[in-house]
Amino acid sequence: MFGVILAGGSGSRLWPLSRELYPKQLLNINARESLLQSTFMGLANYIPAENIISVTNIKHLSNVKMQLQQVYDNPVILSEPVSKNTAPAIALSAKYIIENHSGDEIMLVFPSDLMMEYSHAFWNAVEEAQKYAQEGKIVTFGIKPTYPEIGYGYIKSENHIVESFTEKPDSQTASTYLQDSNYYWNSGIFMFKVSTIIEEFEKYCPEISQCIKNIKCSGNTVPFTEFDKMPNISIDYAIMEKSRNLAMIELNSHWKDLGSWKSIYEVSPKDENNNVFAGKVLDNGSKNSLVCSTSKLVATIGLEDTVIVETEDAILACKKDRTQEVKQVYETLKKQHDDTQKIHKTVYRPWGFYTVIAEGKGFQTKIIHVNPGHRLSVQSHNHRSEHWVVLSGNAKVVLEGKEHILSPGHSIDIAVGAIHSLQNPYDNHLEIIEVQKGEILSEDDIIRYEDMYGRV
Repeated sequence: MFGVILAGGSGSRLWPLSRELYPKQLLNINARESLLQSTFMGLANYIPAENIISVTNIKHLSNVKMQLQQVYDNPVILSEPVSKNTAPAIALSAKYIIENHSGDEIMLVFPSDLMMEYSHAFWNAVEEAQKYAQEGKIVTFGIKPTYPEIGYGYIKSENHIVESFTEKPDSQTASTYLQDSNYYWNSGIFMFKVSTIIEEFEKYCPEISQCIKNIKCSGNTVPFTEFDKMPNISIDYAIMEKSRNLAMIELNSHWKDLGSWKSIYEVSPKDENNNVFAGKVLDNGSKNSLVCSTSKLVATIGLEDTVIVETEDAILACKKDRTQEVKQVYETLKKQHDDTQKIHKTVYRPWGFYTVIAEGKGFQTKIIHVNPGHRLSVQSHNHRSEHWVVLSGNAKVVLEGKEHILSPGHSIDIAVGAIHSLQNPYDNHLEIIEVQKGEILSEDDIIRYEDMYGRV
């Protein structure tokens, strides 16, 4: 069996904590591990780690690789050159298995944003599903609904036979489904043989089928010209709503799709007034609310059924039963080209992280934190110069082929076009202030020549 983890989410539904370049699967929610790491480790209890394939977007590759390498030395990661939703990602995984392994393998496809209990009940359901998958069925896993959720898909099934598949109904329809014992939530988990899903794509989504024939997956990179021809469509719309070859297994293990702030509230420990407080929160008399602070003190008085999420550069405040609408805020910011949709003030990289502390016309100031034993790529910039001042630790700077060792208080200038690298070969953490100057101050203005994280 092969596990496939879909890890290419956009970060829209848990804004402002998640962003386009740091989506929710990379976040730690009520756990020491991120959702992605938790998913990988859960599957690795049953599936050999070398048989687990994580599919992500090129924008998230370095963070996904960094997180997975913390739990397994050599993870298999397929990097999509452009976001095209879950159907192309699954087709790509199937093609990778065909080209790199013999036999008609079974695929267990998993979202990376679930809170799961990988119990005996879960693996018993997986083993039961294998029997149907071997018979050539597409198997989906259903959850008994406990309330009329409009953010989930619904499966109508009797005696393991799927009669219909409905994606995200309105509230009235969802309430009707709740009264019918044959309706289940779609868990987003699927199982099938490689040959089965390839045949279904040929039958119901020939655009994907044709594109995937022209893609070579011998390595981890995927050619843009072919993948960009893929339709942007979910596996639910592409296959599940059309196929007549479906089976369903009820999943009795704990499951939660962390797709909204309301769902985060539901799975979090609560105080005596049913509040969830995270970070620096001072409250007086609130009930049934979620307040999350990441950088500032948030003081609240008399809230009821409210969600407040504070980050360095944005605040969300809404009624708890309207958190599904957060995606609309995200999409509006995206249309306005507002960076608060795209990126945090603090950005994590394989070598550490940086925080933007000031910016204006023609300048930007960051604090850069480099972990012990790590280094930034050998790079240059076409549009900006940089000035570095060491705050703590010791920096090894390679500038135009010459090495400089800087201790706290020392500085160096990096001219436009100069080839350079910031390194920390020491045991202590390194922090520097970086002041950028130039007409264009963008992370796209990086030309890499060498990189220990494979980003060249």
